[in-house]
Amino acid sequence: MRTRGAVVLVLACAVATLSCWREKRQFRGAPAADARWAPVRIPPLQPGQPLPDNIKVGPYEGNAWAISEGQRLYNWYNCSGCHFNGGGGIGPPLMDDVWIYGSEPENIHATIVEGRPNGMPSFGGHIPDEQIWQIVAYVRSLSALESPDAVPPRNDHLERNAQPQPKP
Repeated sequence: MRTRGAVVLVLACAVATLSCWREKRQFRGAPAADARWAPVRIPPLQPGQPLPDNIKVGPYEGNAWAISEGQRLYNWYNCSGCHFNGGGGIGPPLMDDVWIYGSEPENIHATIVEGRPNGMPSFGGHIPDEQIWQIVAYVRSLSALESPDAVPPRNDHLERNAQPQPKP
């Protein structure tokens, strides 16, 4: 009787094992030669405001008011958090003549709108385009790319705290 129970148990285990379906797994991936690279397509749909068309000349070039507004916005949007006051820090300096992506207004605008790899975030759709162009004018003034007649001579806080000079 004992052998009969053992035989039934062995047969039940065999039936259970054979009735289970098991998937085939390949533990080896396809070789790199078989990999295909497809171009990435960027759809025209995007969140937020549509990105502006590239403009070759900044609309605020040589405009002292826009440069001072750009200075205010530069601090307001915390650009100085990475670029400090133009001398560089985490981000590249803006006061020298070495520009990785170009010093033309449209290049600086594209950098702010689209961002750049390894650190510069995209601000397109977050900052109005008019304000971006004002920041562009201020950033260009940091490295003397704007007319000296249009650049404000000092910061507003220095003008408020300045002591009158005695007249000789």
